[in-house]
Amino acid sequence: MAGMTRFSMLDLVPVRQGDNVSTALANAADLAVHAEKLGFHRYWVAEHHGMAGIASAATSVVLAHIGHATSTMRIGAGGIMLPNHAPLLIAEQFGTLAALFPGRVDLGLGRAPGSDQRVAQAIRRNLAGGADQFPRDVMELQAYFAGDTRLGIEATPGAGEDVPLWILGSSLYGAQLAAALGLPYAFASHFAPGALDEAIAIYRRDFRPSAQLKYPYVMAGYNVFAADSAEEAQLLASSMQQSFVRLRTGQPGKLQPPVEGYYDSLPFQSQAMLSDMLSVSSIGTQADVERDLAAFLARTQVDELILVGQIYDVQARKHSLAISMAAAQALTAREPA
Repeated sequence: MAGMTRFSMLDLVPVRQGDNVSTALANAADLAVHAEKLGFHRYWVAEHHGMAGIASAATSVVLAHIGHATSTMRIGAGGIMLPNHAPLLIAEQFGTLAALFPGRVDLGLGRAPGSDQRVAQAIRRNLAGGADQFPRDVMELQAYFAGDTRLGIEATPGAGEDVPLWILGSSLYGAQLAAALGLPYAFASHFAPGALDEAIAIYRRDFRPSAQLKYPYVMAGYNVFAADSAEEAQLLASSMQQSFVRLRTGQPGKLQPPVEGYYDSLPFQSQAMLSDMLSVSSIGTQADVERDLAAFLARTQVDELILVGQIYDVQARKHSLAISMAAAQALTAREPA
């Protein structure tokens, strides 16, 4: 692992119970300003559709909002679900963002639709090609940014803009594609940790240097719920736990207030599901977070961690981020130069 570990954050722009999208977007900008002051390297938002609890469906528009609120931190999509879009439109959107915020914009690409078939039909994309089309779409997008004249059309904005592409994944497929294209790779271990170690190994083994990247670069998602006491941290985590249980039982909705003793109240099957999905998590004090991050970094040797943590109370979420960064800085201070 070359250089110091970087720490970034992923925000799902949650719409809380009792709130609306306007409030969620205002909270996102406020959180981004806070993250920038704390020293987070990048702030990413993700594309989801048809979900009452997530306000980042128009991802590039949300990023313009975040970009105007901040001044130095990198901003980007983690990610854009490329099967939903014509590559030219994404080149134009992110070319616009790069023109507004030069040197700050990242574009992470996923192949999942980020929704279901009804939403896919509403987006009016023919998904018959599905995943088979994904590598071709990524390369077409690269060509638009490169200003490749063989396309017969120039992306304006887009052509000539420096927008680093990333491949996102939760399986071995993304690892293989990122390695073949010589792109940085981000693994969704914050909700699908099963294939993490194997995916990283395949990516590093098969990586081919490219114009964008000489050496493999891995980011992994990591959940953190940090507070001044372990009990409070457990309480904060219950909002996200409720979200996952509701999603798995077909009842998605807005982010719910925390519930005392929520995990212990669940049936065994739900506890097992949560333990599996959220196994890459730290819930506790700064000392707990420091210990857990150190163990994860020792295990994976990732170049960057992107922290996730849907917390209902806005101030508690900001405090959790501050504790997380304090733990990260303590770890970084111990890293060999």
